[in-house]
Amino acid sequence: MEWFESWFDTPYYHLLYSNRDYTEAENFITKLTADLQLPPNSKIIDLACGKGRHSVFLNKLGYDVLGLDLSRQSIEFDKQFENQTLLFDVHDMRNPIDADPMDAVFNLFTSFGYFDNKNDDKKVFQSVYDVLKPGGFFVLDYLNEEYVRKNIIPESIIKRGDIEFKICKKIEGRHIIKDIQFEDNGKSFHFFEKVKLHTLEAINSYAADCGFEKIKIWGDYQLNEFNKETSVRCINLFKKN
Repeated sequence: MEWFESWFDTPYYHLLYSNRDYTEAENFITKLTADLQLPPNSKIIDLACGKGRHSVFLNKLGYDVLGLDLSRQSIEFDKQFENQTLLFDVHDMRNPIDADPMDAVFNLFTSFGYFDNKNDDKKVFQSVYDVLKPGGFFVLDYLNEEYVRKNIIPESIIKRGDIEFKICKKIEGRHIIKDIQFEDNGKSFHFFEKVKLHTLEAINSYAADCGFEKIKIWGDYQLNEFNKETSVRCINLFKKN
């Protein structure tokens, strides 16, 4: 089992990241859909949707949304939000997507870069390309490699309720590795995250090989211009020709 299959399917993963800023996320989604000029009733896939916060908000904005995630636990949780224009399903992003042609696919908050094999990365781009309508958009919201390398915090303690998560981060080759250790009810737990530090050139290459056109790149959730040295994020916008 891959690290992301076990870690993402535990309640501790969601507990550790329970402080995520919903207001920031909703403001980002609002700005993004406005910039893309996506009309109401557009069909959007939230790829690697987790517990569905972006999917639910997109649906509230009037979009027809399909949330996909590898974690069965997350999808079971998401099912409570389903309606005629909001559906969820278990899906590995490397596999072809069985759905009607889409107006946009969003892959948000570093939900990419988990695979050691670059062919798996290419499969993600291909599956997205194949499910999009001509002229459809692919938004890949990723970390900025340069910023991560310059601002990595080697050790930290994050407290959530009675649990203290000890976080150790390091860069090995082209990966950033986050080691996560904690105790709960007298038991010790140990997980890790391993995310590839894709260069902007590599991302553009994957996209071009599939036939995508690069439209623009933003550097943060306020959709400011990307700066390779200082931008916190690397939010890529591609279009299917």
